[in-house]
Amino acid sequence: MGLGTGLLGTAPTQAANRLQWAERSLIGFGTSLWLRAAHANPLQLDAALDAAVRAIRHVEQQMSLFDANSAVSQLNRQCVLENPDADLLRAVQLSQTISQRSAGAFDITMQPLWNTWATAQAQGLLPSSAQLREACALVGWRGLAVLPQRMQLMRAGMGLSLNGIAQGYAADKAKAQLQAHGIEHALIDTGEWSPMGVSPSGQTWTLALERPSKPLAPSTLPLLVSDGRALATSSDAHTVFSTDHRHHHIIDPRSGYSPLHWASITLAAPSCALADALTKVMFMARPQNILHLARAWQVDVLAVDKKGRWLASPRMPIRRV
Repeated sequence: MGLGTGLLGTAPTQAANRLQWAERSLIGFGTSLWLRAAHANPLQLDAALDAAVRAIRHVEQQMSLFDANSAVSQLNRQCVLENPDADLLRAVQLSQTISQRSAGAFDITMQPLWNTWATAQAQGLLPSSAQLREACALVGWRGLAVLPQRMQLMRAGMGLSLNGIAQGYAADKAKAQLQAHGIEHALIDTGEWSPMGVSPSGQTWTLALERPSKPLAPSTLPLLVSDGRALATSSDAHTVFSTDHRHHHIIDPRSGYSPLHWASITLAAPSCALADALTKVMFMARPQNILHLARAWQVDVLAVDKKGRWLASPRMPIRRV
């Protein structure tokens, strides 16, 4: 389940009419990425977009498992990474903080579980409970030692995946570059979303949620209206290990299985990296606990269950349609 752009708001302002818009599209993190931004000076706009793309590429070179030469890929092969890049260090430190606070609901050392599911899928099977127990024994954020000068996986067979936070982190870095170049209006799509200012028509950015994989309820999902915060979505719609979407890429690091309650979780948070990671934390929550959990993290959530029914925290920036 993803997000798509839409428009909502008032008539274009004079300032918006003077803006020139440009965009960049690229492939990164194994998917399609897209940037659209505006400025009155086209040369400044091009420089800003180029800088944003470079920022995304840098994050990808550090954190993407789709790149066999990335820093994370090297760490997984060697179990040790000397003098880690500052961005990689910050993303891992944030991940470890979220792991600790969520009691392991988010854990970047879950790559052995992913490998177990992917290997079984390639054989047309589901992994056995014994195989999952063996993989879970290699998962645990405390088994990753993180120092400014060194990262180390403490047990043979462990592996790191930043797939649950890297795209959000890349959106934050791209936004910082755009802002540093004087950009006030943009939409950044790295698989997660960071809206800035207004859309090309001078209206508020609005994003539409993709329908659940098996929409059984007649209710229409609301639009998400930009309030300046980043937005991230995780869902069971696309990367699945079983045709019924019961088993998918969002895996509880503690059990080895996908949670049963939710089809998608969308978060609004101050940073895209935080929103990205917390979608997984919220995916693990039971329906009766999820709004309380969002309050505890000081974020807002829109949760869609397996029957297409949804609930949202009171400050989630939505418009019913």
